[in-house]
Amino acid sequence: GGTNLDRKFRGELFCSVDKMSSLYTVKSVVVLDAEGTRIAAKYYTDEFGALKEQQEFEKDLFTKCYRANAEVIMLDKVIAIYRSSADTFFCVTGGVEDNELILASVLQALYESMSVLLRNIIDKRTLLENFDYLLLCIDEIVDNGAILETDPSIIANRVSLRSAENDMPISEQSISQALQTARDQIARSLLT
Repeated sequence: GGTNLDRKFRGELFCSVDKMSSLYTVKSVVVLDAEGTRIAAKYYTDEFGALKEQQEFEKDLFTKCYRANAEVIMLDKVIAIYRSSADTFFCVTGGVEDNELILASVLQALYESMSVLLRNIIDKRTLLENFDYLLLCIDEIVDNGAILETDPSIIANRVSLRSAENDMPISEQSISQALQTARDQIARSLLT
């Protein structure tokens, strides 16, 4: 039984949990070159497996995107939205039950924010030279499959600010920033 208030509370709780699970709509963000080779990729679920399985998925994704005239394709229980530019393919994937318009807004945010940051020059060479921008943009847009931001100007602004912080001379950094810079430099020297 329970009172009407109890049933109402349980209904609202269920609705809240259901809405939270729908926040995690992005399964992956993949950027490929004209041959279908990975430039960058972030996977947010385990269903894509290890590196070998991810590369097989990317090859299948590229093959299907390259042949299709549509911007939306279905592949292995995944819906993929993609956009090509020069010698690159930007892809965002989600579940078959996900709204492709939401996935398209993520793709648009990534593409447009990179366009702003790279002054409308989006090709493989420029993306590789500005790889940090690409990864930072993806991180600003999606976190563990949840969409955080889709406004390209806000994303580009945040990414350029984060990049500027990393390029700041040590004399202008806070103590914690200077210590982190020193740790990063020591770690890099130990790895080489």
